[in-house]
Amino acid sequence: MGEVRRQERLLREQWEDARRQVGAWGGVGDGQRRVLAQLLVLTARGWRMLGGRYWSGDVVLVGPGGVSVVGVAVVDEVRDEDAAGLLTATKVAESAVASLGMSPVAVQPVLVVAGRSADRGHGRIRVLGEQEVGRVLVAQPRRLRAESVRAIADHLERVLPDREGLALEEGVRRPDQGSPDGLFDLDGLREAALEGARQAPIEQWMTFLHPDQVALVRRNWAGPARISGPAGTGKTVVALHRAAHLARRTTGRILYVTFANNLPRVQSTFLRTMAPAVADRVDFRSLHSWAQEFLQARGVPVRLSGGKAETAFSLAWKNVGRESRLAQIDPGPGYWREEIDYVIKGRGLTRFEDYAVVVRKRRRAGLHRTHRQAVWELYEEYEARRRERGVHDFNDVLAMALAEASAEGGPAPYAAVVVDEVQDLTLVGVRLLHALVGDAPNGLLLVGDGQQTVYPGGFRLADAGIDIRGDRGQVLRTNYRNSEQILDAALAVVADDAFEDLDGERTPGRRDVDLTYHEGSVVRVTEPTVDAHDRELVGALRALPDGAAADTALLCPSKWALGHYQRVLTEAGVPVCQLEQYDGRPVGAVKLGTYRRAKGLEFKNVFLPRHDAVFSDASADTETARERAELWRSQLFVAMTRARDLLWLGSVEDPSNRHG
Repeated sequence: MGEVRRQERLLREQWEDARRQVGAWGGVGDGQRRVLAQLLVLTARGWRMLGGRYWSGDVVLVGPGGVSVVGVAVVDEVRDEDAAGLLTATKVAESAVASLGMSPVAVQPVLVVAGRSADRGHGRIRVLGEQEVGRVLVAQPRRLRAESVRAIADHLERVLPDREGLALEEGVRRPDQGSPDGLFDLDGLREAALEGARQAPIEQWMTFLHPDQVALVRRNWAGPARISGPAGTGKTVVALHRAAHLARRTTGRILYVTFANNLPRVQSTFLRTMAPAVADRVDFRSLHSWAQEFLQARGVPVRLSGGKAETAFSLAWKNVGRESRLAQIDPGPGYWREEIDYVIKGRGLTRFEDYAVVVRKRRRAGLHRTHRQAVWELYEEYEARRRERGVHDFNDVLAMALAEASAEGGPAPYAAVVVDEVQDLTLVGVRLLHALVGDAPNGLLLVGDGQQTVYPGGFRLADAGIDIRGDRGQVLRTNYRNSEQILDAALAVVADDAFEDLDGERTPGRRDVDLTYHEGSVVRVTEPTVDAHDRELVGALRALPDGAAADTALLCPSKWALGHYQRVLTEAGVPVCQLEQYDGRPVGAVKLGTYRRAKGLEFKNVFLPRHDAVFSDASADTETARERAELWRSQLFVAMTRARDLLWLGSVEDPSNRHG
């Protein structure tokens, strides 16, 4: 109780000091004095405050929660001139901190209404009452360490000539006195921020980007744009910042969509942490779930049934596929189901004449016209069986949504659409998302990398009618996630697999990339049996430091392997969280999922047990087998590049013992 009373007495003394100090400022009314005194008190608690030599209507606060540009109003109604002036000052502050790599989401305009109680939004401005402002600012998520607060404020004071430091008298530090910890140069601050981010939760990553990435977040594009680049270059982080940036500058809703159904939950959590003021205006959805909601909202019946659709295809294969010339190329039905899903229906082909001449991207098996006729017969038989059962498959849902979106009049449902992992979508899926916003400025952002494709088939953006011109196509080239050892191990897997990206350019498997991180390691373990291998795996997991499980993933190539390692870890008492249920919030358990489900995520430690087992399952040396092996290598590459500090690669020596 004695410490509580001491703190209360100190706070009252600081409040009185602040009232007297503000009372000496010219051009400040009573209500404004009370608000400014509150803000001034924060400077005794590690915050920095910058204002004009004479009261000019707003001040800049730099604190643990980021940068706030604060204006004070004396009437409850937000006047247009007050809002415009505050937003102008905010843009100046954003530009000033962009050179440090600070994201626009960490700069917030706040309008405080003197003598009133309020907490609401006005566009991107947060309107707070006099009673709420101190509590809200102090309660912001911690983004900046103390040294970063000082360095950013010093930088703002230097580059904004109309601003100077304002502080309680006993804490005033004039610019020529220097900082107690020394001034940071720009490179020094960036490196300090990056190092702090590596040791901190995801929130730190959501505040500091490279200045080049910040420029992409804030850029105005005249039409559809694309951001690509190798694994680990921060594409998803830039996309999230871009969504928040657009939400703060438009009145419409933003759609953030990806293919995997687990990623939207994680990305929504990250955005809610980094930009809570706009989180409710960004819809995170997987493409298929969004398409179903879109159709249902417009009264279009959706009868999706994966099981019945699979039965329809099995009957079609039995009736017209199994004994056809297709079996000479690949006797298994899986390859031909993919041909229908990703080439025919995935590209929206409805006539054989179109399928006969289409370029089958990423499909190795050469098909003559007679082979394509056999595929088309299989497709028509499947469609007949499917309609007979009155069900749709996932491709049907996208095709129906595209037809509905293309026919719809009136205003666009979204101000902007951000597409993450675009290379995993089908051509119809991309056309659908393009139809929602067209070629509007800043309307469509496509983010992804062709090397990280984990599904068959492919397309070019030109096939979707999307023209990426000039600087609207940006390539990130600096890897911020992986150490050299981890990246070299991953690139060795795909070094011989040249790939064609969405722009149609052929790119070698081993790409040049700049590295910023050099502390990671690769551990390779080979054991004679599965049991011995699994004992080593469990031992390595148990040897991790306390608390490390929260940032550790164990990834598997198949659902069969996933079930096996769920049992192994559970029996060993290792806590597990399925990636299917992971929502981005910290949980003290090893994340367990397939290679595909790990896309778009990153972890300090990644364990890949029996990572080479899939290659032993390759069938004869045929074009379709080589295509499957290339796709497996791409999936393994994705899994390996999720690792930041430790990549554990397990193998079983004796092939006869690989499956236990």
